[in-house]
Amino acid sequence: MRARLLPLLIVLMAGVLLALGFPLAVSVAAAQQQKVVVDRIDDTARFAALAQFVTKRSTGSRVRVTDERQQTLQNELTRYYEVYGIRAGVFYRNSDPMGRAPDGWQLPRDGAVREAFDEALFSRGSHDPRQVWPWQRGRLVVASPVISDGDVVAVVVTESPTGKMRSTTLQGWLLIAAGEAAAMLLAVGAALRLTGWVLRPVRVLDATTHDIATGRLKSRVASAGGPPELRRLARSFNEMADNVEDVLEQQRAFVADASHQLRNPLAALLLRIELLAFELPEGNEEIASVRTEGKRLASVLDDLLDLALAEHTEADLRLTDIGELVTERVGAWRPVADEKGVTLTEDCPAVTGWADAVTLSSALDAVIDNALKFTPSGEEVKVCVARSGESTEIVVADRGPGLREDELARIGDRFWRSAGHQNVKGSGLGLSISRALLAAGGGSITYAPHEPHGLRVTVAVPRTHREG
Repeated sequence: MRARLLPLLIVLMAGVLLALGFPLAVSVAAAQQQKVVVDRIDDTARFAALAQFVTKRSTGSRVRVTDERQQTLQNELTRYYEVYGIRAGVFYRNSDPMGRAPDGWQLPRDGAVREAFDEALFSRGSHDPRQVWPWQRGRLVVASPVISDGDVVAVVVTESPTGKMRSTTLQGWLLIAAGEAAAMLLAVGAALRLTGWVLRPVRVLDATTHDIATGRLKSRVASAGGPPELRRLARSFNEMADNVEDVLEQQRAFVADASHQLRNPLAALLLRIELLAFELPEGNEEIASVRTEGKRLASVLDDLLDLALAEHTEADLRLTDIGELVTERVGAWRPVADEKGVTLTEDCPAVTGWADAVTLSSALDAVIDNALKFTPSGEEVKVCVARSGESTEIVVADRGPGLREDELARIGDRFWRSAGHQNVKGSGLGLSISRALLAAGGGSITYAPHEPHGLRVTVAVPRTHREG
């Protein structure tokens, strides 16, 4: 969940920073250019003031004065160009120069200079020239009209290099980019902390749910931070788990108590049946049937008590040589196999796993018992031990009739027996007890068809110890 939530937060924060950064960058560029434009407007206004007197042409003795004023204007323009490197000129309406620097600079027929000149002829100064961006090498043109007696008689034009302005703008942009990068790093750090804070209770809840689902009913959600809603969910989950555990405990206690309480009356009943048998003729079929059903009922009660104890008992896990344990159990069942005419073989290398030796032995006894029970004479039951990922597996494969797909889904359920095996001795609780015993230690038992016919039972125990 964190891998999905974190990119979403980062994308949103990046969008916000970009939405703020782009207007700020444009504003910095515009402000820098506006500063240059204002300076140029001031300069052109000063040149226009000097040019007003030059344009007043006179004859006779006044011509010398006019020439001196024009020379003063030319000197100012030349000095301005030498100091700042900015082209500047004053041009009459017909584009003839009144003064210019550098010498020989002419108004072009088109382009930005001509557009600014034509605009100034209508008494409109260059207050808002086209924006020059850092990647453009253009020049900044500012023009101001020279007005005499209410008429535009000339135009002052300046053409400034933009290298310094563009460099300053780029530096401002770099500062903005650095600020955006720093803000993004802070935002990512905040997002990591935020997602961790929000999802920590979810991870704890997920782990606890998995523990309970795998049989560790004592697991509970530890108190952790996070939003109030998730903390309330954790408390509600713990309450639910407590209630479920109480209900299951009541069921186990009821089964154990009922089984225990029924054993005494049943034992007394069987004793009276034996006493009654002495009064009946020897070989009476009815009394034999009653004895058989009584013994079967006693077996069911014993299995119910074992099942209740299995679901309640915690496993004593130890590092166990699974191969040696399986070899011992196969050896114990070999006389039974020989008596039935079934070949019982094993392939048990030295493989270790964490298991309760008594529990695993009981489960193996139940599985091997079933395999021998349903395997006909002349067939084989094979027991193998092998590593499989993080588990050690014990596979018991028989050559019996096997089960259908729908029956495989139900095998191991309490009191369930296949329709074709109803006459075979048993209570239908052996595999249920085995599954409960294995689950208490983190193990499992699964069933699959064995080709060409038969059943393949896999008992798995963990290779590494897991706490809790």
